[in-house]
Amino acid sequence: MKDKISMIIFVLLLGVVLTSALVAVDYYTASRIERNKLNKIKASVLKTLDISYSDENMEKIFSENINENSVGGFKFYNSREGCVAFEFAGSGLWGPITGIIALFPDMETIKGITVVHIEETPGLGSRIAEKIYLDKFKGKKLLPEIRIQPSGKSNGDNEVDSLTGATSSSNAFGKILNSEFKRFKQF
Repeated sequence: MKDKISMIIFVLLLGVVLTSALVAVDYYTASRIERNKLNKIKASVLKTLDISYSDENMEKIFSENINENSVGGFKFYNSREGCVAFEFAGSGLWGPITGIIALFPDMETIKGITVVHIEETPGLGSRIAEKIYLDKFKGKKLLPEIRIQPSGKSNGDNEVDSLTGATSSSNAFGKILNSEFKRFKQF
């Protein structure tokens, strides 16, 4: 009986020590994690707006070329050329998809898209985050809305081919872009 009590006390003490260590590590790394998240967003905005930078000068290039704005809690980024970028987020087929979309000054033509986070099936739905697919959206109109067409069938200013084998993920991505653009237009 005494051995069982000793074991329970040991497990409880070990749990307290390890939990305290995890809390301490979280406390000391929280600011670094937040800074890295912000840097990832800034790098994605620059990439989406096709502004060259390196890791060493990213902060400087961002501050020289981008104005960060917020209206009603909606954050967007203006470039010196008059382009606008904003974050998008939504549900894909299997999980969340987040990223940055940039628009030309006409506020309806896509300049570029960068996917920051995706939880679609690797090798299938996750291919919507590949540059070769995202480049198909460049120059496409968000008005009246982006339409995802069967592979090889797109021919309109607002139509993009779906990925073969990832039609549902492609359609979900199109819905995310359309809903986030509608939200953007409100501001």
